[in-house]
Amino acid sequence: MAATEPSRYLARSLPRAIVPSARSQGLCWRRNASDQASAKPSDALSQLESEGALKGTADVTEVAKSFDPIARVRSRKNQLPRSRYQFRSPKYDRGPLHPHRPPHPSDPSSRLFVPGPFSLPRVGQTHESTIASDIMTLCYIHNPPGFKPPTKGPRLREWDDSSPYHKNRQLRGPRGGDVLRLLRKPIGFNNIPRLDRITVHSYVQNAATENSSWMHVAGLALQSITNARVETSRSRTSVPKWGIVAGRDAVAAKAELRGETMEHFFSKLLDIVLPRIKDWQGIKGSSGDSSGNITFGMDPEQVALFPEIEINYDMYPPKMIPGCHITFHTTAATDKDARLLLSALGVPFHGKLID
Repeated sequence: MAATEPSRYLARSLPRAIVPSARSQGLCWRRNASDQASAKPSDALSQLESEGALKGTADVTEVAKSFDPIARVRSRKNQLPRSRYQFRSPKYDRGPLHPHRPPHPSDPSSRLFVPGPFSLPRVGQTHESTIASDIMTLCYIHNPPGFKPPTKGPRLREWDDSSPYHKNRQLRGPRGGDVLRLLRKPIGFNNIPRLDRITVHSYVQNAATENSSWMHVAGLALQSITNARVETSRSRTSVPKWGIVAGRDAVAAKAELRGETMEHFFSKLLDIVLPRIKDWQGIKGSSGDSSGNITFGMDPEQVALFPEIEINYDMYPPKMIPGCHITFHTTAATDKDARLLLSALGVPFHGKLID
């Protein structure tokens, strides 16, 4: 056995043409295309050409001329229903047990689908790359290993048995005059405050007292500066002093901005409009609704500083340019976190800060 090993390795090192084949030279029923081509090249090529799939097909122009889809449809005995190829998603979500549910807004077949984004706004890019990590660092709460939070006592106090009148009485409220507020949860990676939407609202009093042209100008002005569709609101209550009738007169216009449109408007407001306002100190520190929403107002002279109105100033009558209130809706739970987010984005605040 040892004597045959060198011969085997020697056979592997030699060229294939020199080494004799170890197969039996008996009958072989396997046919290879390479063997046939090396034997008779002309016969192999002729066989391949004869068996080709393109040789037996008709001319392409003749097939194209004979194709008539309209005649094929008319020749059908039973026409297909119109809704077979036209999918229209349900308008309302009627619950998880309903057989027909609307698709997700990210699905192109959804009624709520919005294509995009088609650009990379500065606000979104700055929040993802810088602000989110900075807020995580500022609001970080370290709990050492083995830390256990103290057990919370009952919010309502029980009565002691010092008096027979304490029996079967309801629990008392907490100590102190004010009701205890809920503390916000620690900020983590899944609840970092961010800008949710921006609402631009304008109240037009003269639209009800004089004529509707004031409302048209206000709607066009808001639509031009926000690049969003404007909704009008009617008065809910009657004001006889101003001549306003409830449900009849449109007295306000509103535009809600989300996503890419919101980020473009915020960047334009922060970089172009606000720096041009003279003696503007910033948003008041007392602004807020204790739920993370910050509001400030702009006069008609300040609204006219938007580039969309300034470049077409002759199109808007100066006395009809409206003022507006701009509300920043954030996902923060408190005004303190909302101001922290807006300050990181570049919004100035002044005055006493009220949380």
